[in-house]
Amino acid sequence: MSENQPEDLGGVRQAHPLGQSRQMRATPYAPPLAPATADEHHVNLLKTLPGLVISAFFLWWTFRGFKLETLENIRLVAPLWIIGLLAGTCLSYGLRSYRWWLMMRSAGSRLSTCFRVLMTSLAANNILPLRIGDLMRIFTYAPDLNASPSIILSTVILEKLLDVFTLVVLLVMTAHTGEGLPPKTRVLVKMLLVISGTGLIVMIVGSRALVRPIKAIFAKLPPSLAKLHKIEHWLLLALDAIRQIGMVGMVWLFVQSLVIWLSESLLYFSAMQMIGIRTELGTRLDWGAPLQAVSLANFAFLVPSAPGGIGPFEWACKGALVIHGVAPSSALLFGLLIHFWLLVSITGVGGALFLAHRLHRSRRKPLLEEIETLPAEMP
Repeated sequence: MSENQPEDLGGVRQAHPLGQSRQMRATPYAPPLAPATADEHHVNLLKTLPGLVISAFFLWWTFRGFKLETLENIRLVAPLWIIGLLAGTCLSYGLRSYRWWLMMRSAGSRLSTCFRVLMTSLAANNILPLRIGDLMRIFTYAPDLNASPSIILSTVILEKLLDVFTLVVLLVMTAHTGEGLPPKTRVLVKMLLVISGTGLIVMIVGSRALVRPIKAIFAKLPPSLAKLHKIEHWLLLALDAIRQIGMVGMVWLFVQSLVIWLSESLLYFSAMQMIGIRTELGTRLDWGAPLQAVSLANFAFLVPSAPGGIGPFEWACKGALVIHGVAPSSALLFGLLIHFWLLVSITGVGGALFLAHRLHRSRRKPLLEEIETLPAEMP
């Protein structure tokens, strides 16, 4: 088979996601309707308790020594920076949708659909536990995207690796700004840089080399294990979707990821200017402050906690600004305000898109009922 021709893997024909637009016909996945029982609801509730406890601990730790009189010092000192706040928000999440559409374009997914599904999943992550929004993106909305869950999963994994790698790069760039990152944090940053960079290289370079070994392994399985062949089908689809991006496509995706997080940094910087965040000496913050705040605050989402990362987010944002000379109380208040803005704006837009889509299709299925359609295992 020619290298320029799309491969046929399990009846799904794929094309280069970042090349010319060529349609792929994927078999839509319709998850079975399996309403959760009362016992399952109780189990799910118990699963959220550890996250709530962790969030409560981080909030207690972060609020230690907070002075209420700090609230009197927060004012809207530069209203024009609201433009930068809105521009940074729109650019950041608009470009995330565009980046994901480039990964999904070979499946025939529309940009508007990718934007709606991504924002809905982010909104669900903010209000529901266990990153349910990511699972909804992979399974529930697979028919809307005209792709199999395995292909969507491969793009979500790639998206996370790109984000981690980009955020680590920003931390490395700003490691010596302010008072500088603590030595242990610098070691952790370097480890994350190596791990995420290696993961990206393996996904691109190794995706082509792994196809034959995987086929050989599954070919040797006895007939009694025939059900495992669906795993082979899933792996081949995921590897092929990643392989077709190529090294040039990966560089382009990284450039977009860098612009995405710089746009989010504009959001943070604008918010700092709006309310007049300064160091304890009254001087302006250096250029590394918003970049470090963005990086550390988003890494805080890796800590299991309540929906929306409440607790770890404020703790990380406070720590980033304190490194740059901001008073702890002011740094904490900024973390609360920026988190409130992100939760309200993302959840509001995602929820509005969800409702508008349901009204448009005359299907008013509640979000919780839609979650109950998630399969118990990978198809």
